[in-house]
Amino acid sequence: RQLISLYTMTQNPNMTHLKISELVVLPPLWIRCDRSDPEHTCWLGAEPLKTGDKITGIYLHSVTCHGPTADKTCFADLEELKMAHKSRHHSSVVMTKGFAQYELFRAAAIEDTPVESESNIYIDLAWNTVDKILQTPPLTSTATLNITLECGDPRSPVYQLYKELQFLLALAEGLKTGVTEWPEPLESESAVELVQEFLTDLKMKLDGFCASGNKNETEKIKCDTAAVDSSIKSIFSERGDLDFAEQLWCKMRSECVCSYQELVECFTLVIRSLERGEVQPWIHQGSSSLLSKLIQQSYHGKIDGVSLSGIAPIQMLLEIGLDKMKKDYVSFFIGQELATLTYLDYFISTSLDLQEQVHRIQKLHHMLEIMVSCTVLLQFKHENLFPLTQTCIKYYKENPLNEKHAFQLPIRPALVKKFYQNDHPEIWKVDISSGHGQKEVKTTWQVSINPPAEHMTSNNIGLLCESTVNGESEERMYFITTAKCSQVHFT
Repeated sequence: RQLISLYTMTQNPNMTHLKISELVVLPPLWIRCDRSDPEHTCWLGAEPLKTGDKITGIYLHSVTCHGPTADKTCFADLEELKMAHKSRHHSSVVMTKGFAQYELFRAAAIEDTPVESESNIYIDLAWNTVDKILQTPPLTSTATLNITLECGDPRSPVYQLYKELQFLLALAEGLKTGVTEWPEPLESESAVELVQEFLTDLKMKLDGFCASGNKNETEKIKCDTAAVDSSIKSIFSERGDLDFAEQLWCKMRSECVCSYQELVECFTLVIRSLERGEVQPWIHQGSSSLLSKLIQQSYHGKIDGVSLSGIAPIQMLLEIGLDKMKKDYVSFFIGQELATLTYLDYFISTSLDLQEQVHRIQKLHHMLEIMVSCTVLLQFKHENLFPLTQTCIKYYKENPLNEKHAFQLPIRPALVKKFYQNDHPEIWKVDISSGHGQKEVKTTWQVSINPPAEHMTSNNIGLLCESTVNGESEERMYFITTAKCSQVHFT
């Protein structure tokens, strides 16, 4: 308080006895307090009030905090808060604004993992004219969804695609460092055996010996990138138009290829079959991988010699995986009418080096997980998914991959009311204000499950009280914060 007093005097032009030759407008001063006073003060603040270039007064702030507690008798009464504000600031008319934040979803800790996921979805609601303390926000509130999502939850409907992406990242890292981390084999058959069976099947079809009974195997190949949860097949399902290179990727990806030598043997089988004309596979137009070029050459009976040494096999596998996964993501966003090919061009461009292409594929996957999570958890429809997609695209065209970024989406409260209407808020506050412009003064009362200042600590943050109140359900423990202000005018 002495420091605030000294600060105020240096800003007061009437303090001529201080003999300050030139008055300098100081930046706002905030003092961190330890709550040891009777009011439990955690912050004191002061900032100059100016009219043009002239200092006309000081704005003084005081922030106090009690708790955490689940005792609602400690909560303020709204009418008493308004009367105290009127008395302090000699106001006859006050306005109230409410704000509440609810946690709609948080990823629970996964068994046998020490780190809890940072994934969560919050909704912020703001409204005018508060009726009572801890009022449920009215449906006329302004609402904003805040979505933070970390990829890789095994319970996600697109977890298998995430695992594909991880194998792609391992190949990209191996290409960069020269050391590739190969996974433990999960399939009973080796990748070489699977590829040989695949080529034999194609050769039989080419020779006209393919029986109709093999139709099921064809369907199996098309769906070979793992089953997707049946409840969301309408949201994300495996493409049914996998070409030769994509099916080959499915045979050789992480569950199968477990060594560099296996990878070389697989590509040796494929190239030998192409050279001999034993297979004439089809590929999507526009495929840019080296293997696709070799296949196109095989249509004319001659292919270039390829060295399967060094990093070449890894690069070949990475290229066909990139091609396949790009088409997976494009198929989802265009199929769900969430983006056009032009909008997605940034993410699927082939004119970049492979490392940057992989980085942009990671961005697409993060966007996909956000859309699927909002569809499954919040039952979002196209009218909400579309603007969210545009927000994600805009962000990722300008920023690197960031799974901790909170994507925001304005929504109608009615859309998610059922998720929060009977829940405890994470934050609830009311602003009581009077005056306008520089003469506006405000009193804020807030409850929050987390302390309002970083220098405050508690072992009880966010916990539920074990005892019940009046036999009702468990009550959440809150920090109770009050921010007051006053103005001192020099003239």
